[in-house]
Amino acid sequence: MPLYDLHTHSTASDGAYSPSELVRQAAAAGVNVLALTDHDSTAGLDEAETAALEAGIQLIPGVEISVTWADKTIHIVGLRIDRHCNVLKQGLSRLQATRLERAQEIGRRLDRYGVPGTFEAAREMAGDGMITRTHFARHLVELGLAGSMKDVFERFLTRGKPGYVSTRWAEMADAIAWIREAGGGAVLAHPQRYKLTASWMRRLIGEFKECGGEAIEVVSGTASPSDTQSSAEYARRFGLRASSGSDFHSPETAWVKLGRLPPLPSDLTPVWTHWNH
Repeated sequence: MPLYDLHTHSTASDGAYSPSELVRQAAAAGVNVLALTDHDSTAGLDEAETAALEAGIQLIPGVEISVTWADKTIHIVGLRIDRHCNVLKQGLSRLQATRLERAQEIGRRLDRYGVPGTFEAAREMAGDGMITRTHFARHLVELGLAGSMKDVFERFLTRGKPGYVSTRWAEMADAIAWIREAGGGAVLAHPQRYKLTASWMRRLIGEFKECGGEAIEVVSGTASPSDTQSSAEYARRFGLRASSGSDFHSPETAWVKLGRLPPLPSDLTPVWTHWNH
């Protein structure tokens, strides 16, 4: 039985490993089928595919698209996408411009708060990848202004804090349309992370399916057993396929490891059942 991990990140967005190192680490962990799903970027896929050939595992080209829905940020993973699709490329390009504008504004707000130079430090840390809040958080930890990444987000980068910037991402219908135009399937990522009430969750998943979404991430690296059970129930209720992904970013997050995922509930249809390997 192949081991799937269909949600991971590299230095092309806010991951700690380069795409090739991520692939090598996944192969060493026993993963047979790996999806690289960087935030609003497909820049790491060429390197990852070359490394996957060398490592003898299958690389699923993917992306994680940022969406604004009901004033919340929702993430939609696209799997088996054609990264050369112009519709997808144009959509991601707009989101990348939004990310740069947000990073510049975060830097300005932290400057005013009395922590200068954070944008430049985050940009240097990101290298050729996109500047994300994770880069700001790592820098603030290095400065000794917080004890952990979680602490940084709570003190500096969430709503009401000095470095928080409200951001308007893609519309859900647009994001799913880009994925489908690129030949891929749309997966609602880590649904329990959004902290929605049951009625709001039903609205979210209902709209996701109406827009053409096909699967829900039932097993996620950050999900508790009760989260998995709840997501599985939504998959059954809405007739969605089930996906499984660690959402791996960094080895620093000890409880999220590549490929270390419980099996999907046996009555659900995995997202990969209709793939021809």
